[in-house]
Amino acid sequence: MEIKSVGVIGAGQMGNGIAHVMAVAGYDVMLNDINQDALNAALALIDKNMERQVSRNLLDADAKAEAFARIKTTMDLPDLGPQDLIIEAATEREDVKNKIFETLLPHLAPQTILTTNTSSISITRLASRTDRPERFMGFHFMNPVPVMKLVELIRGIATDEETYQACLKIVNNLDKTAASASDFPAFIVNRILVPMINEACYTLYEGVGNVASIDSAMKLGANHPMGPLELADFIGLDTCLAIMHVLHDGLADTKYRPCPLLTKYVEAGWLGRKTQRGFYDYRGETPVPTR
Repeated sequence: MEIKSVGVIGAGQMGNGIAHVMAVAGYDVMLNDINQDALNAALALIDKNMERQVSRNLLDADAKAEAFARIKTTMDLPDLGPQDLIIEAATEREDVKNKIFETLLPHLAPQTILTTNTSSISITRLASRTDRPERFMGFHFMNPVPVMKLVELIRGIATDEETYQACLKIVNNLDKTAASASDFPAFIVNRILVPMINEACYTLYEGVGNVASIDSAMKLGANHPMGPLELADFIGLDTCLAIMHVLHDGLADTKYRPCPLLTKYVEAGWLGRKTQRGFYDYRGETPVPTR
C-alpha cells in the first residue's frame, strides 16, 4: 500500500520531531495532543527547526513553507482514524498507550497501520490489545528526530511482511537508515545504551568518580560525543529508569537492576534538562554538576 497521510500522537519532544520529518518528506501530517498549549509549542518549535535547516541550506524556503503547511493539529484523537499510518509517541507508559489505541480502534480505516515509538515496551503485547496485530509494529525514532539517522523497526510476533515493507519504505523516504530489531526488551539501541547509563549512575553512587570526571572519562577515553550522565539528562532520567525497569522485569537478570541513585533523582523530580535539574543543574548560564 502507498502511505500518504500520517497521524502522530503526542506533541512532545519526539512527536514534534516525527511530524517535522514526515512533513518535509512530503506526507500530510495530523499531530494530536491532549493539550492545546503543547500543540502550539510544537508548531513553534517545528517552525524554528525548519528555519534552522533553511539557514544551513538543508531545506529551501519554498520547501519549508510547503512542509509546514502539511501539518495540521487536533485535540480529538478520533480525527486520526482515516490516516494511512499512525505513530504513537505519547508517554512511555503501557497503560497510557493501551488507552490511546483502545480509543482509536473504532475510528480506524481498514488499511491503517498502527505503530508505536516506544523505546522498550513489548510490541507484541501492545499489538495484542488492538484489532490488527498483523498491521502493528514498533517505529522507534532517535532523539533529536530531524538530526538522527537511525530508526529501529520492531516486528511483533504477528506483524506481517507487507506492514514491515511499508514502514521500511517510509524510513528510506525520510533519508534515514532502518535497523530491524526483534521484539525483546529495549530492542537494540536502548538494550545497550541505557545499561551503560545505569552503570555510570552506579559509578557515581559508589563514589568511583563524580559527575564531571565520569562524563569526561567517557568523552575523552571512549570518544563519546556526550558523557553518559549528560546523555541521561538529555534523554530524561524518568525515561532511563522506565527502560531499566522494563529490562529488569522482562529479562529477570540482576545486571539490569536500576541504580538506587537514579531512582532517587526521579523521586526528587530531577529528571534532567526538561526539569532544569538532573545530574547537572541547568538553571544558570552553564550546566553545573549536582554531585
